[in-house]
Amino acid sequence: MASAQNIVDELKKQGITHAIGVPDNGSARMYEILRAESDIEVITVTREGEAFAIASGLYVGGKKPVIIIQNTGFLESGDAIRGTVVNMRVPVVIFIGYRGYHNRDAKGNWVDSVATFLEPTLKAWNLPYEMLETDNDISCVSKAFEKAAATSFPAAVLLVGHAT
Repeated sequence: MASAQNIVDELKKQGITHAIGVPDNGSARMYEILRAESDIEVITVTREGEAFAIASGLYVGGKKPVIIIQNTGFLESGDAIRGTVVNMRVPVVIFIGYRGYHNRDAKGNWVDSVATFLEPTLKAWNLPYEMLETDNDISCVSKAFEKAAATSFPAAVLLVGHAT
């Protein structure tokens, strides 16, 4: 698993001003560390779709937000994604907890159906993504920020497992 502290350190290197989302089991440690950071304000929302509107407003106001949610909430947020960060061309990075990724049956099929939909949905929406499973993958964070900045569109980092 990737270290939550290493992920937060990467966010600090990127100059993140706000972390927005709904904490879950996979991101709880990240949120705990982020709340202790004086330079990054944490904004929790009641529905994941709200995170995209808030991030868009912060971006327009000159801030640099990041969104941290789970794949179930990402899928629920489709219209908010389309209507804000995509239409407004907001280069925000979205950390998406990949719930169900390791939960497979004896034949290798996903047991949790949400895992089957995440990557095809990202591809259908033309949203680039990087996989972050261990600390060896931490460079994917800067790659996602580079991609978002180069395209003025969102990019995702898929958090495989719990950040520890």
